[in-house]
Amino acid sequence: MTATSGTSDATAPAGTFAAAGTAGATHPAGPTAATAENPEGPRAAAPIGVLVVDDDFMVARVHRAFVERVEPFRVLGVAGTGEQALTAVGELRPDLVLLDLYLPDVFGLDVIPRLRAAGHDCDVMVISAAREADAVRGAVRQGVVDYLLKPFEFEDLRVRLERYAVQRGRLLGTVVRSQADVDRVLAGATAQTATAPALPKGMSVETAELVERTLREADGTLSASECAALTGISRVSARRYLEYFHTVGGAEVSLRYGVAGRPERRYRYRGAVTGPALPRAGRP
Repeated sequence: MTATSGTSDATAPAGTFAAAGTAGATHPAGPTAATAENPEGPRAAAPIGVLVVDDDFMVARVHRAFVERVEPFRVLGVAGTGEQALTAVGELRPDLVLLDLYLPDVFGLDVIPRLRAAGHDCDVMVISAAREADAVRGAVRQGVVDYLLKPFEFEDLRVRLERYAVQRGRLLGTVVRSQADVDRVLAGATAQTATAPALPKGMSVETAELVERTLREADGTLSASECAALTGISRVSARRYLEYFHTVGGAEVSLRYGVAGRPERRYRYRGAVTGPALPRAGRP
C-alpha cells in the first residue's frame, strides 16, 4: 500500500482543521523518564502526538492510518493548508508535524519559522514530492527531523517514526554531566546508521553486496524481477534487499504505471551502503 491511495470520510469545512476527537487534550509531552541504565526510557512510552498536514484529504487519510499503526504515535488532527496547520498546532500542541510542502496557500517550509515565532517547539518531518535540492537544503536549515519523498509505503514511514521516537526519548531523558553526554545526544540522529551492527535477520552480507553491485551497475532502474534474473536469487528476496537499500538511503524508488494492476516499483542506485550500514564479512 502506498501513501497515494485510500478513501476518506467527509472533509473538514474550508478554513478549519480536523481534530482527532480529544486525543490531544491530555497526552503527555513524551516518553516517561529515562534512566542512566536505560537512556531510551522504558518500553511503554507515553503517546507522541502528531499533526498531519496535507492538502489532499485522501493522502492525509492514508498518512493518518499509517501513523496510527506505529506505537506510541497518535494522530491529534489533520490540516489541509498552512494557516490551518498554524491554528492546529496552537490548539492541539502536537509533538510532531508531518508537513507537506506543496500547500495551497503557502510553501510548507515557510510554515516552520512562523511556528517558531509563535513559540511552538514541535518537531517537523517533511513528507513531500518536492525533490529539488533547494527544498531539501531549506528543510535541513529549518531543522526538520526527517525528509520523506512521496510516494512511499508504510515501512518507509514506520522506520523514520521509530527512529524519531528513539531520538526523542534520548533527548528528553538525557542528563548532561559531561561532554560525552552532549556528544551522545548530538550524534543520536546518525547513531543508528553509524553503528548498525548487522543486516536484518535472514539477510546475508554476500547477497546484499551482490544485489548492491547489480543495482549500481544497472543502466537506469531495476525492478525486483529484473534484479532477480541478473543475480540468480528469487524475486521475493531481490525485493527485500532492494527495499532494505531504499530504507537506508542506498536506493531511490520510482513507480512505473502499466495498463492494469499495481504500479511497478523500480529502484535506482543512489550511493554505497557497504560501509557502516552494511558491514562486510569479518568486521568486528
